[in-house]
Amino acid sequence: MYAERASRLGGGAVVWTNEPGGPVGSGSGSGSERVLPDGCMDLLWNDGRLMVAGPDTRAYVTEGAPSSWAGLRFYPGTAPAFLGVPAHELRDRRVELGDLWSPAVVRRLTARVNAAGDPASGLEELVLDRAAGTGRPDPVLRQVVAALDAGRPVAATADELGLGVRQLHRRSLAAFGYGPKTLARVLRLQRALALARDGVPFAETAARTGYADQAHLARDVRELAGLPLGELLGGR
Repeated sequence: MYAERASRLGGGAVVWTNEPGGPVGSGSGSGSERVLPDGCMDLLWNDGRLMVAGPDTRAYVTEGAPSSWAGLRFYPGTAPAFLGVPAHELRDRRVELGDLWSPAVVRRLTARVNAAGDPASGLEELVLDRAAGTGRPDPVLRQVVAALDAGRPVAATADELGLGVRQLHRRSLAAFGYGPKTLARVLRLQRALALARDGVPFAETAARTGYADQAHLARDVRELAGLPLGELLGGR
């Protein structure tokens, strides 16, 4: 079963858990599951290990035996400041935290999370403690996300923020793992899926989220999610 709550880290971060047998969660896996691109990065706990989920450009399909997961999902663009690694280095990857930080430090942090009664809460405490000693994310990045999520064109977003298009692209690679056009596409997918899950007809969903038509929506869903829209939504 998948569950999530707002994190005490604030800024849009979310703490989540996924136990075997539950529906698909964001950033997790139990058995074979499909995790869709959302512009975010996650710090993960899985059966005693600490890992990082990088930003996805396509659906990530988990495999293997069902297992317990917990995670802290960072708001888009905020994880690199915490991890100390540019997002593009982790694009479409799942890596051990020990590959990014000192193995000795990670062993100590892993033991701490494993000793917590609730791995999700232990993971959150770890992030809260570590975040206090790291630099704060660039506030401009949140404005980029807000503008693109509202459907603003990339060039207009750059101009409104006083950035050149190339400069915005470079900063986006480091913060989000890909350029602003890809981020806008991922955010649009998430907006469309939210409407479709609420029962909005596909044609109306496409119109309300900036797709040219329903066929355009269907192509984008298949390319990013790897399944037809109806199948992704459970037969709608």
